[in-house]
Amino acid sequence: MQAGNESSHLQIIPSDENNDDDGWQIVGKKHSRQQHKIQRDGWNQYKLPSDEQQYSNEVEIGDRVEPSEDELTDLSRACEKLWDLDLNRLVPGKDYEIDCGEGKKAFRKGDMAQRSLFTWVNDDVFRKPTFGRFLSLLDNYIPHQGCEEVVTSEQIQEQASFIEELSRTAPIKYVHRYLASKGIVSGSYQDFKRMITGLWFDLYGRGGTSRSSSAFEHVFVGEINQDNEVSGFHNWLQFYLEEAKGRVDYQGYIFPRRRGEIPDSESQILTIQFEWNGILKSVSSTLIGVSPEFEIALYTLCFYAGEENNYIQLGPYAVNIKCYHHGDKIGSVFPIAES
Repeated sequence: MQAGNESSHLQIIPSDENNDDDGWQIVGKKHSRQQHKIQRDGWNQYKLPSDEQQYSNEVEIGDRVEPSEDELTDLSRACEKLWDLDLNRLVPGKDYEIDCGEGKKAFRKGDMAQRSLFTWVNDDVFRKPTFGRFLSLLDNYIPHQGCEEVVTSEQIQEQASFIEELSRTAPIKYVHRYLASKGIVSGSYQDFKRMITGLWFDLYGRGGTSRSSSAFEHVFVGEINQDNEVSGFHNWLQFYLEEAKGRVDYQGYIFPRRRGEIPDSESQILTIQFEWNGILKSVSSTLIGVSPEFEIALYTLCFYAGEENNYIQLGPYAVNIKCYHHGDKIGSVFPIAES
């Protein structure tokens, strides 16, 4: 590792990088100031039987998880409250650094970024329980929509453990109180945990193949559809991991709708263009540095209490949370920067 203030950042090259066990071919890595690798050893504990799992202590923030009358009548206020409750949100420059590169129009071809999007991420980030459990789920899926998913008992345990870990955080507690106050869900927290497990992980058909997709896979992992296009894939941790493996080639940000508002290393919502395993996604959007519990809470809240377009404020960012239903499940949900 380099000396100086970046000594705690990941700098290990992925081993056996041309022979990944899911059959995807590595297309090469763009130059980055540091090489990256996630230490997976700590994730083995997440595969243990349920009676051997160890979880974080319940967060204690008292009345802050009780929605106010203003929040119950104004979804944007509720979402901004979630932003405030995201105690695990990362700090740009302290926990990670991004390099946005050059901007482009969505239709413009060519790579406008000389470097990777992520310069470094502090390895302490992956010791956070919700982050580690989230990352351990990402390799459970076949990205091609035409392939039926086979879910093992071990993967079901990983899903249950992830939701249990999330349920101890403030954003998830708040969403339960919010939806229960509106009569949308049961007041039972156990019932709510079962409901969000089904919402995010139950398999459904997409692209003509039954049991080929789920909300979690589409939104957070990403899929290759029947037209050989990237769909979904809106999570920054998945982007970081795939970029570290050389599967993602970041090609620059998409120009903001308003002139003069150019993203930089401090920005925590980006509209970007990239290739995933050689397949272009011309426009994608993602929140950067937010916690898994925040995204699950935000998108669950908008799915049950919002509309297709949910114009909200998240800290300094004006955002539209676009939410599509697939029957009683999430078809897709993602942020669009409005500024």
